[in-house]
This record gives sequence, C-alpha cells and structure tokens, in this order.
Amino acid sequence: MFKSFLIAGAMTICQAAIVQSIMAQDTPPAAAEAKSDGELIGYFLGFSVGQNMGQSGFKATDITMEAFLKGFQEGVALKEPAMTNEQFAAAQGKIQAMLTKRQAEMSAAQKAKGTKFLADNAKKEGVKTLEGGVQYKVLKAGNGATPKPTDTVSVHYTGKLIDGTVFDSSVQRGQPASFQVNQVIQGWQMALQKMKVGDKWMLYIPSDLAYGERGSAGAIGPNEVLVFEVELLGVQ
Repeated sequence: MFKSFLIAGAMTICQAAIVQSIMAQDTPPAAAEAKSDGELIGYFLGFSVGQNMGQSGFKATDITMEAFLKGFQEGVALKEPAMTNEQFAAAQGKIQAMLTKRQAEMSAAQKAKGTKFLADNAKKEGVKTLEGGVQYKVLKAGNGATPKPTDTVSVHYTGKLIDGTVFDSSVQRGQPASFQVNQVIQGWQMALQKMKVGDKWMLYIPSDLAYGERGSAGAIGPNEVLVFEVELLGVQ
C-alpha cells in the first residue's frame, strides 16, 4: 500500500513541479546550454522537484543526498523498495510532523510581522481604520454611487505584500475586474461598501480579513497582511 502511495505521490509532485517551472520560466537557464538531452532533462527534473520541495518547507539538510539518489534510482528502475511498510509509515509521519512544525513557526512569525506593520501604519498621516480593522487611505475622492453587498462592481486594483511584492494586478493586465461585492475577501467587502464610484483608496487588510492562516495559491503565505490600491470604476 505504501509503495503505491509513494509512487503516486512522487508522480504528482513531479508533474506539479514541472508545470510550475514551465510557467515560471520564460527561457531555459543559461547553464543548460550545449548539454545533452539526458543532462537537460535530468537538470530540469531535479531542479523542478527540488524547487517544489523547497516551497513545501523542506531544506537540503533534511535529507541524506546519497539515500535520496538511491531511492530515486531504484524507483525509476521500478525495483522493490528497500524499506518496509512500517519504515514508510515512520518516514511519512516524520515528514508531516516536521513540515507542520515549520508551517506553524512561519505562520506565527508572519502574524507578528503583520501586526507590527498595521500598528505602525495606523500612525501614518491620512490612514484611517474601518470598523473591523481594515485600514485605508484616500488617494482620490469620487462622488458616485456606493455599492451594496449584492451589487456587481468594476474596479482596477494592484495587490501587494507588505514587502512590496506584487501578486496580482488588473492594472498590469490592462483589464478592469468585475465581481459581486459579497463574493470577495472580507476586507474588500468592508471597504467597497464605504467607497463611492470614482474613489481610489489604499487598503491595508489584516490577514484574518484576507486569506488567513491558509494563504492563497502560493503567492500569498499564511497570515499575510495585504496592501491594495483600489479604484472603484462603476456599479452595475
């Protein structure tokens, strides 16, 4: 049972990593030039799986490379594993415990970082706080209608992490976003129902009013405070 589970899991990791790497890289790395097909494929798969493991919380020091390569070679050769079912179960338990602990530590550190950011940000000129905890700063005032929860709105926005990393932007895509107010994260719902058409605000959204401890799609980690520049273009 554990053998089948391991093979299926490894295939899923490889496939996910390969797709992710293809999407993340527009051109192959310069180091891959003038190599044989075997070297190209080997490096690509190795880098992809390693990158996926790193993003999942693994460190290079967590594994013995000789054992990793031995397991890889025997797996590719479809040999019987040199581990018992009990050893497979023990390894999986250790991996889960290790990654769970690291996730909790990262989540706690990010929460503390976000709390400090919001406390400092609240003291800045022009920054106000809505009931519920969303902070905002008016960049441009409009005089149009204010949307209700069930209204569909058209907005332009740019979303960033507190370190300035852009994770999404309708402005960069050149296409406004349209959605129903009550179908987005709570922080947006709270702000949009206070905005008027023509308003442009900076929003500073606490993690519990955004994507919380789970984060979202790899770009947003656990307990991330999010910063948005939002312009309300229209209400349908």
